[in-house]
Amino acid sequence: MSRRGGGRVPAVVRRLLAPFVDRTVAERVVISLAAILLSVAVGFVIVLVSGRIATCTTAAWTMPVVGLGFCYDPVQVYVVLFNGALGYPFAVGDPGLLDPAWTPFNISLGLTLSETTLLIFTGLSVAVAFRAGLFNIGTQGQLVVGALATALTVLALAPLLPGGAGGGVVLVGVGTLAGAVGGGFWGAIPGALKAYADANEVITTIMLNFVAANVAYVLVLEVFRAEGSSVVATRYVPEYAQFVPWLFPSSSDFALLALLVAAGFIAGLYYLVEHTTFGYDLRTGGTQAAAAEYGGVNAKRTTVRAMTVSGALGGVGGSVWVLMSEGRWLESVPALGFDGITVSILAGNSPLGVLPAAFLFGLLKGGALEIGFQTDVPTELVGVLRGLIILFVAMPEFFRMAGRYAGLGSRGPGPEPDDVGGADTDGGEPDA
Repeated sequence: MSRRGGGRVPAVVRRLLAPFVDRTVAERVVISLAAILLSVAVGFVIVLVSGRIATCTTAAWTMPVVGLGFCYDPVQVYVVLFNGALGYPFAVGDPGLLDPAWTPFNISLGLTLSETTLLIFTGLSVAVAFRAGLFNIGTQGQLVVGALATALTVLALAPLLPGGAGGGVVLVGVGTLAGAVGGGFWGAIPGALKAYADANEVITTIMLNFVAANVAYVLVLEVFRAEGSSVVATRYVPEYAQFVPWLFPSSSDFALLALLVAAGFIAGLYYLVEHTTFGYDLRTGGTQAAAAEYGGVNAKRTTVRAMTVSGALGGVGGSVWVLMSEGRWLESVPALGFDGITVSILAGNSPLGVLPAAFLFGLLKGGALEIGFQTDVPTELVGVLRGLIILFVAMPEFFRMAGRYAGLGSRGPGPEPDDVGGADTDGGEPDA
């Protein structure tokens, strides 16, 4: 008996979820904007309370009328958070709205776009699995494997190819392909376990994250570690085999070409999911597995293929991290895979929505760095503000997907093709 549908959901829960279901795109955008404003208001209060508890010699902000002093200025915090992430294009307090000296090719915006580029790949990785009704928590492990495969492949081939632009293009292409193959292989493992052994993909992907991180660590430590390195890392790949940071400072770890490649992946995945036979199998298998099999869809093969594609996208994210940001494989791989889960939920699991969702996440991360440089606000409080904004923005979409899972809305029981809750928990058997 299937557990999908709203028959067992309490009435009070259904009433709470109903307002979030069957909203148009415009209404969902308005809800998201309202969520951002609400999160800013709540964060404003949190900064004030923290500033009142903290000790300081001079108040950074004084409340009008009451005259209470606070150690942290919430207005400054939000100005730095959003304006600083873009390199301060807005001249706050000056007669002119825009700073005439601002250039888009600054290091702050470069760091924001660097984070955005990497999160596009991990967001797409999680989204394609969600569309198939699979919860891929293993994008982080797939990214680690892809990054290591890229670094080792480029280092092995570099002596065999001529230097310069020609050899660099080949190395970037082959290295990225190696990352996709490595990540795809690592994603296919839980896909096969799900399809043929009915293993829960949440558990297997989480476990494989630890396996990937530790196996990669040992391999680099014992075999591929750069000679004389004080950290566990491979040698740097040649500069001509990395994405060139045109226009932006090299210290921003951002290459415009990498962002264009990420945009190409968005368009390609959108076409794959929405306009191909594989995409149709993916979407129908993710919403109504029993009906899809009745219609001729091979659910097991689709599961493995979906997880392979998902893992390959995560592996490409690892390739870009090596070839654009780090220049080598390093033990301290950032948690881009886990951030990709949030990006995908913010995007409604739509490939086209991943770009603005990744940019918002990159904006918050870039702004958090600026707050640490420009203010005395503790980094822990900055993390709270960032998490608060993400939580408020993601929750309406989460409630919408939960409502679909509970059987609300015009589509009836079961989630939309782009919803998280599309996985059958009992193997896709029809309701009794």
